[in-house]
Amino acid sequence: MGELELIERIRSEWGAAGRAAAGATGRASHGLAPSVALGIGDDCAILRPPRGHEILVTTDFTLEGRHFRRDWHPAESVGHRALARGLSDLAAMGARPLAVFLSLALPGEMLSTRAGRLWVDRFFTGLRALADLHRVPLAGGDTAESPCDLVLADIVLIGSAPAGRALRRSTARPGDALYVTGALGGAAAELAAIEHRATKRQMGAPSIPRSWRNGWETSSKSASDQLTAHPQLFPQPRLAVGQELLRRRLATAAIDLSDGLSTDLAHLCRESGVGAQISSAALPIHPLAMQARDAQANHAADAPNRALELALNGGEDYELLFSAPPTTQIPRTLAGVRITRIGSLVRGSSISLLDSAGRRSPLQPGGWEHFTGKH
Repeated sequence: MGELELIERIRSEWGAAGRAAAGATGRASHGLAPSVALGIGDDCAILRPPRGHEILVTTDFTLEGRHFRRDWHPAESVGHRALARGLSDLAAMGARPLAVFLSLALPGEMLSTRAGRLWVDRFFTGLRALADLHRVPLAGGDTAESPCDLVLADIVLIGSAPAGRALRRSTARPGDALYVTGALGGAAAELAAIEHRATKRQMGAPSIPRSWRNGWETSSKSASDQLTAHPQLFPQPRLAVGQELLRRRLATAAIDLSDGLSTDLAHLCRESGVGAQISSAALPIHPLAMQARDAQANHAADAPNRALELALNGGEDYELLFSAPPTTQIPRTLAGVRITRIGSLVRGSSISLLDSAGRRSPLQPGGWEHFTGKH
């Protein structure tokens, strides 16, 4: 299979979105796509943003060896994660996705082997399953031969939000309460488990159970529930929560938790010119993180420290961290996702962590550093 055949296969699966959206019904094979007036097949896509809305744009690299490994992550996971990262950015601003663009560079020999073509098909299965869930049409992109033996993917996502109302990092205020969605540390804990199994040579070729694939094809709720149990392989962007926060004017500021709570909290505080105080006892820690053990841990009692480390610094949870006025009643759940208050914003620039005994200690950013690839 050459580049032209690859493009035609993508277009046959996705191109109907743009063509159908330009018609009278606006229906496409994967759902409604009224935002795309012209999709795959021309030099440019033409988008149709809602009246009275602003356009939001985000882009995310997915690089083999840095963001995933083919021997650790099933191809469906790689496609899912490539899209989820950008959708999470839109969620943090309360935006609705309008369209996605994908630039994909593949090793030259990948399309010449059955195994390589199967990997590409499975990559698009994962990407499209998440796109179908959130009704995001693929409106264009690019393909190329990778200059190395690695897969490189770049996602550009276009979203919209009511003019002047998108959630930002820079609008929090001292005295605001701090909240997070879902649970923390699960993605890092699952990644550690995957690495451990690979190190022990207990892991074969990565694959996805047939029941999950069938579930994706039918968009069954049971399949979605299964995927949520794998926060590293299949993170769930909190689009509906972000949109509810914006619609109901609940949040003063928001950010998505991609690099780790300690690092992303520091980003929000710096942009808003505030400090923060959070409680370790209040953090909603993912069950996978609670089960984690340090390689050096000799006793189960050491596990809570490891779990806290994963929750604070692990990253890739793609939950939302947001602030709200202290007098605002925040529901226990939004769009079916649990909401937990973890602390408050304060005057100044210091960020501190309170332990279960009430002792205060500085909380330094310990999450992901993109140029070193380390925490």
